[in-house]
Formats: sequence, structure tokens, C-alpha cells
Amino acid sequence: MAAISASMAGAAVTLLEKNEKLGKKLYITGKGRCNLTNSAPMEEIQSQVVSNPKFLYGSFSAFTNEDLCRMIREAGCPLKEERGGRMFPVSDHSSDVIAALRRILERGGVEIRLHREVKQLLTENLPTEEGAKNGAKEGAKDGAKEGKGYVQRVTGVKLSDGTVLKADAVILATGGLSYPVTGSTGDGMDFAAKLGMKVTECRPSLVPFICKEPWCRDLAGLSLKNVGFRLVNGKRTLYDGFGEMLFTHTGISGPLVLSASCFYGKRKTEDVCGILDLKPALTEEQLDHRILRDFEEQQNKDFTNSLGGLLPSGLIPVVVEMSGIPAHKKVHEITRAERQGLVQTLKGLTLHITGTASFAEAIITQGGISVKEVNPSTMESRKVRGLYPAGEVLDLDALTGGFNLQIAWSTGFLAGREAARSEEADES
Repeated sequence: MAAISASMAGAAVTLLEKNEKLGKKLYITGKGRCNLTNSAPMEEIQSQVVSNPKFLYGSFSAFTNEDLCRMIREAGCPLKEERGGRMFPVSDHSSDVIAALRRILERGGVEIRLHREVKQLLTENLPTEEGAKNGAKEGAKDGAKEGKGYVQRVTGVKLSDGTVLKADAVILATGGLSYPVTGSTGDGMDFAAKLGMKVTECRPSLVPFICKEPWCRDLAGLSLKNVGFRLVNGKRTLYDGFGEMLFTHTGISGPLVLSASCFYGKRKTEDVCGILDLKPALTEEQLDHRILRDFEEQQNKDFTNSLGGLLPSGLIPVVVEMSGIPAHKKVHEITRAERQGLVQTLKGLTLHITGTASFAEAIITQGGISVKEVNPSTMESRKVRGLYPAGEVLDLDALTGGFNLQIAWSTGFLAGREAARSEEADES
């Protein structure tokens, strides 16, 4: 998108891709279908941003979801809207989105170079007005060594084969650390750090949780729909949501859990629990009445055989154990206190979170180049002139639903446009 935008603004653009093809990471998004954005108003999309949403005012204004959809459709890839405003190609093939973007690149005259890995950003020190005066007085540029009176300016890049490419501006759109097999290995963050830019701590996000409870492994593959999930850190609630989740061999996953993982890094201590509400549509009183009605119809059954109408069969042994009621106790012998304990268990099944899966399983990266280092109106680095970080390399992340890709499209578009404009300004 950055290359497209810069070419639209009249710049001569070279796109350097270290992979053997374009869009390798985009190819796997949305389980291969590419949930490329969301149809919600841009204000609502911004509300789904977890880290530094205010930074995005400029880029979201410069390039909206409607602008993106129009561009992709005009490039020959029809789109459709699905649940929750998620936008997909009609074909359900992410390769069609990539092909559309490539057509736009080629139409704009962008030079695409595959198998070209950047190893270093090249810069020079330029004196500020104050530095030039001091340098004239002192007859030297010692200040450049100390960073006094001078500013860095990008001059190009050095590739892994030693080739040096000169440039008036460099857009840094290398992604984060998630799915490293696609080439996202944190290169951009390393480049920025070496140039003195602050990089915040990076963590896997939109990622499964690892849980202490061994019974999660026994339930691996079981999916629960329409459940409530709270992520709590001591007495502090980090996330409270409703939706679908999945048990895995190491813990829990699914859309609800992935969203909750965005807030895991905001915790203050390691004491984090997931509270699962198996019956969120019912109050405790309503659920008690429901259980009482079921018990009245099954008075002579063992407790463990009376929960089939409430729970999936795989979950019954877990709930029985957590409730503290003996599995083979007759239903008619269960006390009111025990029944209320069962209600508490169903409304608050506790899982102890010990961590998350790795970047290899994370959809996005939380953390990156600090947004304080970047001008939100232009995407230019405040420390290195001519350098424009965009997309997941920045400390920006959002919930699931196409919102993270919209961050990438919008920041990329703004960076490309402003990089081209800065080139024009330098020439004039």
C-alpha cells in the first residue's frame, strides 16, 4: 500500500521484498480468505484499537476502509461483507486480493524486486541551522558525533548481497514478529533501534492462552459457543467479552480468547485467571431455577448423569469435579447449598493463565517502534528524516475483525503519500 500510494503521488518507487513472492503474510490472513478490513465507520474501527488509538487519527482520515474497498474492487477483485462487518473477497481466496494489489503496483510503475533482503538503513548526519553556525565557528563537525546540532537523514539501504541502493526516502513496512515463517522476523524494529529510535517491548497478541489446568488437554477440540469470558488480574478485570472459544492441548483459544489476549500484556502481576461463564444469558437466579427444574425431572439419577441438558458431554466430568458434589450422589439428595455451588461453578469456571503461545502462533505483534518517535500526520520518524515506519512494525494493534489490516493499509498509504511529497519538497 505504501508503494502504491507513493507511486500515485508521482514518486519513482522500488519495492524490496525478501521473500520469493509478494504478500506472503497476507496470503494466510483470515484462514486463507483474507479478512482485509471491516465495514464499520472509521470511528468504530478506531475504538477497536488496543494500543495507541489516538495516533491513528491522521492515517485513518487519509485512507479509510471505503477507500480500500473501492481500490480493490476497481482492480478487479469483488468483495463481500460477512458477520460483524468483516470484508472478504467474493472468491474466498486471499490470492485474489494480492493479485489486485500487484496489478495496481504494476500500473503505477513500481519496480518490484523479489529475493532482496535489506540488511542496513544508510544515513548521514546533516547540520541543523544551529549546528551549521556552530560548525562554521569551530571549523569542524565534532557535534555530529555527539548528536548536537545535527540530524540524521536516510540516504538508502544496503542489501544482504552488499548492494547499496540510494533513496530520497525509505518506508519501513517490514511487519512485526508474528508468523516468522512468512518473513516477519523483526528486521524493521532492529533497524530503528540501531538508529536510536525507541522500540517498546514486543509480545505475541491475538494468540492462544496456556493454562495450568490439565483437564484443558482432556477437552482439546471442544468448541463452546455463546459463552462469556473475563480475564482478571487479581481484582482488576482486563477483558470481558462474549462469543466462541476452543479448548486446546495446552489451554484455550478461539475468537473470544484471542481478543482477550490483547489485554494480557497490560497486566500488572503474573496472577491472571480466565473466568468462563457457561450460561451468560441466565442470571444466577434464573440458572438455579433451570437446574432445579431439571433435577425435579431426574430425581433418581446420579448427579453426573443429570447434566446432559446443560452441558456438552465432555465438559460434564470437569464441572462435576469443580462443583464438589459427589458424581454418584442421587439428584434428590443434593442440598440447596450444593446446587448454588453448582450455579457458581457454571457461571465462573476458573482457568489459571500461565502465559501465551509463541509468535509462531500469534496473529499479530503487540509492541514495536514507539509512536512517540513518529509524526502521526506524516508517518515520518522524528529522529531520522526521510524514514517512514508503517504498519505492524509500529506499536499499534487491534482486536480481530479486519482492524489490524486497516491499520496497515491506512498507515502505509499515508507514509507513501508523504514520502513522495517530501521528495518533491527536497527537489524544490
